[in-house]
Amino acid sequence: MSRTVSEREKIVVRTSFVGIGANIVLVIFKAMIGIAVNSIAVILDAVNNLTDVLSSTVTIIGTKLANREPTKKHPYGYGRLEYMSQLIVAALILYAGITSAVESVKKIIYPESADYNTLSMIIIASAVVVKLALGLYVRKKGKEVSSGTLVASGTDALFDAVISVSVLVSAAIYLIFGLSLEAYVGVVISLIIIKSGLELILGSVSDMLGLREEKNLTSAVKDSVAKEDGVYGIYDLLIHDYGPDKHLASVHIEIDKDKTADEIDVMSRNIQERVITETGVIIAAVGIYSRDNDGSEASDMRAAIRKLVCSHEGVLQFHGFYADLEKKRISFDVILDFAVDRKALYEHIYSDVKKEYEDYELRITLDNDVSD
Repeated sequence: MSRTVSEREKIVVRTSFVGIGANIVLVIFKAMIGIAVNSIAVILDAVNNLTDVLSSTVTIIGTKLANREPTKKHPYGYGRLEYMSQLIVAALILYAGITSAVESVKKIIYPESADYNTLSMIIIASAVVVKLALGLYVRKKGKEVSSGTLVASGTDALFDAVISVSVLVSAAIYLIFGLSLEAYVGVVISLIIIKSGLELILGSVSDMLGLREEKNLTSAVKDSVAKEDGVYGIYDLLIHDYGPDKHLASVHIEIDKDKTADEIDVMSRNIQERVITETGVIIAAVGIYSRDNDGSEASDMRAAIRKLVCSHEGVLQFHGFYADLEKKRISFDVILDFAVDRKALYEHIYSDVKKEYEDYELRITLDNDVSD
């Protein structure tokens, strides 16, 4: 059984507050050191930590809004607002990166020497340790509760540790060799921040467009459905994502053709209860494919057509076969790999089947490969 929404919210909010507290301390100390030693790199590092404070604040707000109760206008809830908050976090990071790049370039054009001391080096080194620990902690919690925003914040914190290391190295080079790499390190920091922001934006957009569900979830749902006696095949599993850990699904099952409506009703209810208990996914609809496997003419046709269709390279699945011998009508679904020319392959399959069954009307549905 997955975590409840309230438990997940508490973990996300608590983790975000830990991040806010740690980053505020880092911002204060880095800003003080940066100003005291006239270091653009340290100041930009402090600015980067400030964006982390804003990011964590947005994460808390986004999580709270996403867990609002469904309304008549939005009956599926507000879970996708969390993806919007992830996009806002990414935009903040990108803005900080661009601003940092501008300031670093200015320092290259109009250079100023920094004045590092032992205390500043100790504080920067301590910041590396804090950021490493914080990044690993936040990312771990994000993965535990399937929070893309927390995972993004944790990853960003690990990047921050790398950034602080680069600042520390440039300071050491200055102290040992008298060579100032301040502004150039600032440019590198800026590019890392910009890259991180762009990647997060692309990730957020992908989440909102709709990604292929992870195999472990689809496999868990199918395994749960397969436990029902009398289910011979599981097809057309569609899982709709309405926010982290908020999934609504539909599925087709293949059963014997002589099942009664009462028996099908019991099977459907059992499947829905078991799936939500074991995976947290709500099965909104269970569709039926009848199974004719008694050696009849329709059964023989099914076996022959399956063999013919699956002989084509790029065919992932054949299902939903039904033959109406009286009306001379054959229908079935086929799933084709996205890597092939699906339209051309579909026409090829249609032509081959039609050649063998000229007297029949063909209704071949081209399904998308949406789940493993």
